[in-house]
Amino acid sequence: MQRLVGTALLIGSLGLTGCTSWPQLGRGGMAEHHREDITPVMADQPLGPEHGLRFDLELTSRHLDILVLEGAQLCFPASVLQAKRRQHRIERELIGDLAFDAANDLIIQRGLLARLERQLDYVRNEGLCTLTSQFSTESLNDDIEHLVDLLNSDNQFAFDSHELNPKYVVRLAKASLILNKYRHYQLKITGHSDAKGNENHNASLSIKRAQQVGRYLQILGINNSRLSFDAVGSKEPFFDGDEAHERLVNRRVTIEVVEATHYANEERNK
Repeated sequence: MQRLVGTALLIGSLGLTGCTSWPQLGRGGMAEHHREDITPVMADQPLGPEHGLRFDLELTSRHLDILVLEGAQLCFPASVLQAKRRQHRIERELIGDLAFDAANDLIIQRGLLARLERQLDYVRNEGLCTLTSQFSTESLNDDIEHLVDLLNSDNQFAFDSHELNPKYVVRLAKASLILNKYRHYQLKITGHSDAKGNENHNASLSIKRAQQVGRYLQILGINNSRLSFDAVGSKEPFFDGDEAHERLVNRRVTIEVVEATHYANEERNK
């Protein structure tokens, strides 16, 4: 009996103390604070797909570290912030054995870092890395982090609809205030759908979702020249599954905050 009481007290104390050390909402969960949980490959352990994904994660992490050392944090703080967030998300996915989700995010991350490297090379060669000098780095990073949160939360859609939910419209209004403060930032808006329906319909629906967000932003004072649109249909799900709640999360837009020099550089590379 005493042993049972002691066990109950121990479980109760763990439950009370566990929440007090949990990170702030939106900061990426506990996974990135415990990367040692992604266990190394042992000599006698058979290799599986998850080990290749862990190796890819390590490569992309080192790539990002090098870009930061070369000045990416100063020249492209929004892109670096979003790359770090995606890295933390991949870490969580690997710890949770979500191999499909991790593989999908690694593909996106590699593309983002490759683009960031091209852009950094361009602005360094041309001496153009002066966009953020009028703002303090700390203030800029806080504002951009808040902007990314506003643009990528409550961003889901009803089934087969491209109408925005009211909570997201309020977030867009708040985001427009930050965008009007930092006019050198542009947005890449990508529409997504769930896996229901045929591919052509989902592609059409997802571009309508992206364009609808753009319409609201223009009403809120954001010039159309600062917006670009893309659609991937159901090809990049947030969750791999067919449950109702998983399909809801997959019906969304994702918005990337990019520096104006991104587009100048990409146009030159076409």
